[in-house]
Amino acid sequence: MSKRRVVVTGMGVLSPLGCDLNTFWDRLTRGESGIRSLTYFDTSAYTSRIGGELTGFNPGDFISPKEQRRQDPFTQYGVASAKLAIGDSGLDLNTVNLERAGVIFASGIGGLQILQDQMRTLIAKGPSRFSPFMIPQMITNIVAGQIAIDHQFRGPNFCITSACASATHSIGEGLRIIQHGEADVMIVGGSEASLCELGVGGFCALRALSTRNDEPTRASRPFDRDRDGFVIAEGAAALIIEELEHARKRGARMYCELAGYGRTCDAYHITAPDELGRGAARGMKLAVEDAGLNPEQIDYINAHGTSTELNDKCETMAIKAALGEDNARRLAISSNKSMIGHTLGAAGGIESVACALTIKHGVIPPTINLENPDPACDLDYVPNVAREQKVRACLNNSLGFGGHNATLCFKAMD
Repeated sequence: MSKRRVVVTGMGVLSPLGCDLNTFWDRLTRGESGIRSLTYFDTSAYTSRIGGELTGFNPGDFISPKEQRRQDPFTQYGVASAKLAIGDSGLDLNTVNLERAGVIFASGIGGLQILQDQMRTLIAKGPSRFSPFMIPQMITNIVAGQIAIDHQFRGPNFCITSACASATHSIGEGLRIIQHGEADVMIVGGSEASLCELGVGGFCALRALSTRNDEPTRASRPFDRDRDGFVIAEGAAALIIEELEHARKRGARMYCELAGYGRTCDAYHITAPDELGRGAARGMKLAVEDAGLNPEQIDYINAHGTSTELNDKCETMAIKAALGEDNARRLAISSNKSMIGHTLGAAGGIESVACALTIKHGVIPPTINLENPDPACDLDYVPNVAREQKVRACLNNSLGFGGHNATLCFKAMD
């Protein structure tokens, strides 16, 4: 039996570059940075004091005051992005079979802010003062459940937590569910809100973050010789994906086709990527094969591109191994994280939105701050200035702590 085809019909994004599609895309393609000095708490004792905070987001535009009090920010972000995506898709939920509509929504860490707040309550006032909503506010799956409640989607519903690959896995598994006939419509993506003392402090202790505190906008510099770590950020993105005929029957606008998915494991180290990029390479190969394409048909890769020493070098090797040296040197590659920072479990969702818009508009966002290329990173990373180019097919890579690799393949509509 042939696989059913799946298309992207709606998107919603909350990012440090903006909380609507037009602002996000405009700033992304202009090469603007959303990285600033952190303002949510006193960072004076932290080695990294910069990040990608959401600006212009008002939860009251999407969520009642009562529900806001019961939701950690990561849930608020996910709920808001899903509502934006549904609005963008033009779906009339009164005409959709809601038993064949599902949600797979990811978070790498979940309700870290409520965990931190409740720990303070425990220390100051004792266990009798815990909020009865602490557990449902904190658990990573609650955002998928809340989105389903909001829209009465009664099909497949769960959360994937695979660190920085979480949202990418969620989109890929949503693809599989529709391909296999278990649903017609899925809301997929991811959300993260870890800009608190615990989140930033934990990554500082890991020595994973950039300490270029005096130059926030220049701190995230994937593939550059002078990179010194990633920049932590927050945000969310949701995509509406549909079976092709379902979308056609309702006259939906289609951004692109979600055509392929590959997932592998390095089985190598809890934080470091495989030193030769073998797991990531195999994931890319699987995604291209799953899409029914060959390496020559891939025009662009939205790289994981974290601005860390090991990731950027290993991902470069993986691209060469997956697609062949000649193809790797022919195609364009860029890292949105140079402008957005690393939104952890939401990153693959935000970057998938960028992939769909790249295909739609024929513009490849740049990798900013690429001033002194690392000799080990010797491919075309679209340095500093966006490029007008028709993109027939592109890959989106996500590589997570624990060795989790996920790649999606998007292609232009026939």
